[in-house]
This record gives sequence, structure tokens and C-alpha cells, in this order.
Amino acid sequence: MPEGIPFILGHLHHFVIPPLTAYSLLNLFHARLPFYVNTLLYFLSFIFYVALRVAARWIKDVREMRRLGAQRAPRWIGKYPGNVDMIGLMLQEAKTGYVGDHLTKATNDIGSAFGINILGDFQMFTTNPEIVKIILATNFPGYEKGRRFKFNMRSVLGDGIFNSDGDIWKFHRSMARPFFSRERISDFELFGRHADAAISKLAARLSEGEAVDFQDLVSRFTLDSATEFLFGSCVHSLSNGLPYAHISPRYNSNAPSADTDAFATAFNNALLTIITRGRIGLLWPLGEIFKDKTADDMKVIRAFIKPIVQQAIAQKKENAKLESSSNTEHASGKDEVAEGETMLSHLVKSTEDEKILMDETLNMLIAGRDTTAALLTFIIYCLSRHPAVLQRLRQEILMHLGATRSPTPTDIREMRYLRAVINETLRLFPSVPFDVRRTIKATTWPSDVPGEKPYYVPAGISVSYSAFIMQRSEKYWGPDALEFDPDRFLDERVSKYITPNPYIFLPFNAGPRICIGQQFAYNEISFFLIRLLQSFDQIELATDAQPLDSRPPAEWKQKTGRAAIEQFVPQTHLTMYAKGGLWVRMKTASAIEDV
Repeated sequence: MPEGIPFILGHLHHFVIPPLTAYSLLNLFHARLPFYVNTLLYFLSFIFYVALRVAARWIKDVREMRRLGAQRAPRWIGKYPGNVDMIGLMLQEAKTGYVGDHLTKATNDIGSAFGINILGDFQMFTTNPEIVKIILATNFPGYEKGRRFKFNMRSVLGDGIFNSDGDIWKFHRSMARPFFSRERISDFELFGRHADAAISKLAARLSEGEAVDFQDLVSRFTLDSATEFLFGSCVHSLSNGLPYAHISPRYNSNAPSADTDAFATAFNNALLTIITRGRIGLLWPLGEIFKDKTADDMKVIRAFIKPIVQQAIAQKKENAKLESSSNTEHASGKDEVAEGETMLSHLVKSTEDEKILMDETLNMLIAGRDTTAALLTFIIYCLSRHPAVLQRLRQEILMHLGATRSPTPTDIREMRYLRAVINETLRLFPSVPFDVRRTIKATTWPSDVPGEKPYYVPAGISVSYSAFIMQRSEKYWGPDALEFDPDRFLDERVSKYITPNPYIFLPFNAGPRICIGQQFAYNEISFFLIRLLQSFDQIELATDAQPLDSRPPAEWKQKTGRAAIEQFVPQTHLTMYAKGGLWVRMKTASAIEDV
């Protein structure tokens, strides 16, 4: 059932109780009034009911504020009653604006922590690394994903690791952790096969004189790598043909899509829908009264994932029969990981519930596909804009490996400039630019002004933070914060900015919910970049091939910050991505460069 109807039924009492109470009082006192007067009284009863609830909440907050020795946080005030205009601002920014523009301006005008009340739904926002540390680490038990987030995301993420709290989250994390041990994430043979396949596809298309959507290419690479690593079976999305640019004579908008391509499209659409729910706020279910807007996309996604899950369940049952017939004992218990076991086959040992397995499968695919593909895309974008960085990075690769040898984990650890390029891209384009939690009980945040009372943070509200805005802030990174400069992770700026305040850089989150796959991601990205730059020595943006509706609007040139110089349109759902892809051309490196 779509969420709209349960939402209306769940809130109906707020609209029924006031006029019903007024009607009962009129009958009690035998009042006989004209119809229009009764109607006015019923309407006023609702206003009175809302005022009572607001007053009760205000009194409660004042008491809690005094108890905690706190003060009200600054407010972001809109132009219209209820700050309803802010919903339009967020939706418009998502369509044509630059990521985080309005929140960045509000942060600059108001401070690093402030409250927002939209139609009575009070939330708080911060870009203060000290507060982010409190949320993610020092007061981790005081925050959770919360009912609101899980309600918004449930139709897509289900009860997977990214949409769960408490014991369910601990279960998912404990099941996943063994599969990101040093031994498993150093299986470079897997990276090698899929990277070589992707680069071969890239080279073949470039040899035709065509531009390539690099985001599409690496999304296929990461999907194939993730499905094999996590589930033991690759979906071979790289075996499908790459799309042609709209300017190519070979372009065919009516060409049939492969199953994996349909999955990717549905996946992106579903993520956009659930993030739009968050931007609309509390009332989003009213737009989905008759139909869940993720339903069609989720049908495609489940059709893609279900066979993988069913095969794992069938394999478990077949193994059980073989063990029973041969009177052998299980090689491992349900909490132990056998050699060669995949995460899915390990999870199947604990449950055969298809929904649980499909939820976790989809959640892990988001982590394994979207975030890594986005980072590779943004790295190539940055290298295309900074050819000196590209050449210096190639020199480091060739110095360590030459033009043909594949890297080992030791090689990658020794390439300090490679890691700096990755980190600098993560700083400017974090895979998860915004995140949200819910307060479990009333608490405080430190004020921007030293010596002042802390800010009061009510219980049960959404609190959001932005690595995207924080990692571009001159306050925390210095006057060149908006520039792409990998050397900031190698020179004196490390000790000046990062070492004394490590929470200014949060590409993989922090605290107990820190990304358990971060080293896997570093290895996978490093391996792919090395193999790519062993083959190509020049990268340029194919701006003529970029779809017209995904080019930066002309008005961006008048903006401040990076929007004025950006050559693509960054957008977000759960993760950041390039709208319309990132179309590039590359030049094959000369064979004599092997050193």
C-alpha cells in the first residue's frame, strides 16, 4: 500500500479531535448557533488545538533548555509563513542549482549550527566539525537514523544496514565486517579482470573517434566488481555495449537496454525519489496517496536482485543435502566465515528470508557501486582540469610500475601522491555530501561563540550535517579551500589543518558507523587509476558530447565559489553523481614511456 493513505489515517485524529470537541461542548451547553458560526467555531477549534500543541512544546523546550543551561540556536528564517518557501528552494536547487548553495549561504550568514522550522517540522543543521564529532562518535548513543529517515527510505532500502538502528544495524555490520579483512580486500586479481575489461571497452570506443561517458563505464566496472566480491557471481554489465553520445551518428535513443542497464536506471530513479521525499519534508506522503513513486523502479530492481538471492538460498539447501547424505559436518558455524565464502552465502546461513536478504543485497550494492563510481568519475574530472596533476600522477605510477605491471598492495601504499589525489577529490566531492540523524533525547551543541551557553537541541528532531560544505570551508581549510590541490595532503597544511582537527575530513564518515569498506574502496580506486593511466596520458572533457540538459547553466558563471568554474553539474541522491554522466576523450600513451 502507498504510504499516503496510512499517513492520512495516522494523522486524522489531529483534524477530528478539535471540531469534535467543539461540537460536544456546544451540545453540552445546548447552544443553538447559525451554521456559519458553527463552521467558524470548528475552524477556530483547530487553530486553538494547534496553538495548544505549539505552546506545550514551547514550555517543554524552555524547561529542558533551562535544565541543560542552554540557549536557543540561531534560526534560518524564510520569506513566507511556516518557511514554506524553503521547500521550493531545495527542490529548485536539486533541479538547476549548485549542490548545497542555499545551505552554504545560510551557514555563512548565520553560523555553523542553526535551526530550521518548516511547517512546524523543526530540524537542525551543522557544518561544525566539533558538533559532527559529537554526533558520530563522542555521543553516538544519543543519535540514530530514526523513524523519519527509515520511513522515507523504507520502500527502497528496506531494513538494510543503511536504514537500520540498534540490534538490527549491529547484526548487519557484524555480518559484513569479516568480508573487509586485509586478506579479502587485497584480492587484486578480481580488480584486475574487471579493470582490464573496462579499459579495453574504453580504448575500443575511443579508437572509433567517439567520446565516452566515463561515469557509465566505471559504474559498470564497480557493479561487476561488487557483485563478484559480495555475491560470488558477476553480472557482466561490461559485456553490454557502451552508450554513444547524442552527437554521434551511431546514437540511437530507441536502442533496447540490457537488464543491467535497466537496473542502473531504475536504481538511480529510486534513489532520487527517496531523496526528494526528504527535501519535501513531513508531508511527502500526500504526493503518494494512490501510488508509491518507487514501485515501478523497485519492480525492476527486485527482478534483478531476486535471482541472485534465490540462487544463494538454493545453493545452501543443496549443500545441506550433500552434507547430510555424506554424513559430513559443516565446515563452519553460522557466525564463522569459511574460506571462499561470499557475504551473501554467509548471510544465508543466518536467514532464508528473501526480503532481509534482498534488502541487504541492495544496501551493499549502493556502497559497492555508487560511491566508488562517483569518486572515480570526479577524479577523472579533476585530472582533466589539471593536466599538471595528471602528469605528475602518471610519473609516480610509471616510476613504481612502468607501463604494464599491475600494482600490489605494497605498491599502492608507497604511492603517496596517488593517495593525495584521491583524498583531495574526496574533499571537494565527498561521495555522501549530506547525512542525517535523529536525537534520542534533548542535548546541547557548543556555540559558535566561545564562552556562550551551548545551543539547545530538542529530543526527537532531525539533525543534518554536511561533509560537502565543511570540507570546502575556508574556516577549516584555509584561503585556498576551493582549489583542487593534492599537495595539501602532503605539505605543511596537514599539520596546520587536518592533524589538530581530523573531523574536518570525513569522506567515509566516522565513529562506530564509519564505512567498513573504505580500504576496499581505496584499493579498488587506486588499482583502476593505475591501470587507466598506464594506458592513457591525456584526458579532456568532451563538452560537445555532454547532454544539453546536463551542462552548467549560464547563470552559474555569476556565482561565487566553485559553481563559477565548474564544467559539469554535480547532483545528489544518497550519493553524489554527475548529471548526464561525464563525457570524455582520452589519448593513448606512447609505448616508449615504460620506465
